[in-house]
Amino acid sequence: MSCCRRRHALDLGYSSSMVFFTWAGFDEMDEVTGDGHAELLDDGSIEITFAYHNGDEAFLKAKRDTSSTAC
Repeated sequence: MSCCRRRHALDLGYSSSMVFFTWAGFDEMDEVTGDGHAELLDDGSIEITFAYHNGDEAFLKAKRDTSSTAC
């Protein structure tokens, strides 16, 4: 069984409604880097963009459920 050493890094910047980030790490022993941001929108939802440099991107949007039904 082989053992892998994992090393990760994350740099952050922010404003009152947004967080910006860059990251570096390893995926299947390949060095990978990327960036993204998360923004709190006026309607209370959050949009998140997450991207590998020279690769895939993911876009997410979420809004809190304000239902009064207990979980």
